[in-house]
Amino acid sequence: MTEFLTAAVGFILAMLALGLVSILRGPGDTDRMMAAQLIGTAGIAALLLLGTVTGVPAAVDVALTLALLATFASIAFVKKGLSSLDTDGAGITEDK
Repeated sequence: MTEFLTAAVGFILAMLALGLVSILRGPGDTDRMMAAQLIGTAGIAALLLLGTVTGVPAAVDVALTLALLATFASIAFVKKGLSSLDTDGAGITEDK
């Protein structure tokens, strides 16, 4: 079972590397933010698997902390996008 979990960590890290390429070459801010969320999720999964394989409970604590921080990062990104819509006037749909 340990070999399977280690192979799963390797696969997740390979997908994380592809996410890094997507951040560097992403066409827009939204695509880059989604790639950053993918990297965060992959990092959390890798830490959880490594914590399980090695028996280090601190890795699980770090993974859960990163999951909480990633939630706040995505909320901040959405709020920034909504505030820029309000200042641009794109969100206003008044009929005259």
